[in-house]
Amino acid sequence: MTNQGFSDFRAYIELLRPPLAPMDIAMPAASALLAVYAVEGTLPPLIPFVIAVLGSYCAITSSYVYNDCCDIEVDKVGMPCRPLPSAKLNKRQAQSWSIFLFLVALSAALYLNPESFVALVAATILASIYSAWAKRNTPFSWIFVGLSYGLVPLGVWLAMEPAGILKAGAGIHPASLILAAMICITDWGFTNCDASRDVEGDRREGIPTTPATFGIAVTAKMVALFWLAGIALSIALGLASGLGWFYFIAAIVSGGWLLSQNQDFVRHPTAKRGEQFFYQSANYRAWLFAALIIDVLLRATLLQALPQLGWL
Repeated sequence: MTNQGFSDFRAYIELLRPPLAPMDIAMPAASALLAVYAVEGTLPPLIPFVIAVLGSYCAITSSYVYNDCCDIEVDKVGMPCRPLPSAKLNKRQAQSWSIFLFLVALSAALYLNPESFVALVAATILASIYSAWAKRNTPFSWIFVGLSYGLVPLGVWLAMEPAGILKAGAGIHPASLILAAMICITDWGFTNCDASRDVEGDRREGIPTTPATFGIAVTAKMVALFWLAGIALSIALGLASGLGWFYFIAAIVSGGWLLSQNQDFVRHPTAKRGEQFFYQSANYRAWLFAALIIDVLLRATLLQALPQLGWL
């Protein structure tokens, strides 16, 4: 591979936002495992599981790339080293990359379940409205992106356990709705932290995000409410889906840690602290979903082993 080819490859990967990859992979993986475990008490078949996780990751990262295509001028101020403002890639290359990722996600959804396909299309429309219109016209644009990301785990759940609307299934499980609500509400906090680190560029470009319009101090307090609700929903999720002590301990400990970091953001409402809390929030999600994955694997394995031992 030539130096230019390697540089382009790195730029394409950078558009996927690698620091967020643990969160973006753990969330669909946990959603797929939890769907089958909550409904059937078992683990999902490997191939559909891999397709669902890959498709979801491509859907999430496709929206990242499209958002970067819409924010080139803003990123020139706040994040000039990103691939597009630094001209490592041009806008047309990035748009093609976004479309490719979306087509991979679309193919995965169509293969698994038409209900998942509908969720993907709805999520993509909402994310596109956020990036192309809402972010530049309302300080409450985060509503669109939260609704979009809330549909991602719901779409994964439907891929593994159809609701029975477009494909025969067991119905809508309450845990799937709690999971969707948890991601939606916490993403409102997550997105506003992201906007806090971009506040200088947004103000210069006249983009009325919540931090640019009302200030980072007000935003930090609002974010605290979203994360408090999200952590409460994480406990409700464990109760609704029959998770065990490992998950609950992780949810309580990591949730308490995140709230303490949010409180520090409230005390120090700066763009730099907002950026730091943005990545801390991503890590919290990754840890929480990793704990959920471990809990499901342990409990599903135990349920399969006990009958063989004659204990059930």
